[in-house]
Amino acid sequence: MFLAEFAADARVLWRLLCGQPRSGSHGERLEGFYAPQAERYDTFRARLLHGRGDLIAALEIPVGARVVELGCGTGSNLEAIDQARPIATLADVQLVDLCPPLLALARRRAAQYGNVEVIEADATTWRPPHPVDRVFLSYALTMMPDWRAVLANARAMLAPGGRLGVVDFHLPQGGSRLGNRFWKTWFAHDGVHLSEAHGAALRSLFIEATLQECRAPVPYLPGLRAPYYLFVGVKPFERL
Repeated sequence: MFLAEFAADARVLWRLLCGQPRSGSHGERLEGFYAPQAERYDTFRARLLHGRGDLIAALEIPVGARVVELGCGTGSNLEAIDQARPIATLADVQLVDLCPPLLALARRRAAQYGNVEVIEADATTWRPPHPVDRVFLSYALTMMPDWRAVLANARAMLAPGGRLGVVDFHLPQGGSRLGNRFWKTWFAHDGVHLSEAHGAALRSLFIEATLQECRAPVPYLPGLRAPYYLFVGVKPFERL
């Protein structure tokens, strides 16, 4: 069983070992990194990317809501959305990403829903035609070079009182200097850039509703538990 799983994961593991390409635009680097592993992406990441279902539950998506996921990847979070709040009861769901190989899988998933749109676009500049009720990023913010612009754009597209959710790897405040340096270097090899500034930026833009800091196992590396956080914030109503 272990050998069969390892063999199936070999292409993903090799791509992780090689790291993300260092040249080209952000979109080109993403395509070069993910295209060889796209078909096995979800199966492997399910054992690495924890807390996604918890994040969507914490967003408390209401009936009739407009929902945006920035950095949607393969669209695998559609299943968690549908469990938390049946997608048929929502006004619409828009999935945004820059990586064509992953978006091809997202479009396959979205085909069963009449109110889900998959969009190839830059999360720093793309805006929906109407204000939305929920925006979330699932292990995407650390892969976006101009992440501050992404958060500002997410805030701008939210209606007042709307919620933003983020689940991602991070550098825990209580972590050792050596440990945090290890995680920062290890993740950066694959284009995931951890920053101590994410938490402060989120709290400056949104009213904190939920914050959890956790650790999760890393496939094929027994004993290692990667730090991640779950944040949900509310866009405040503007004072007149």
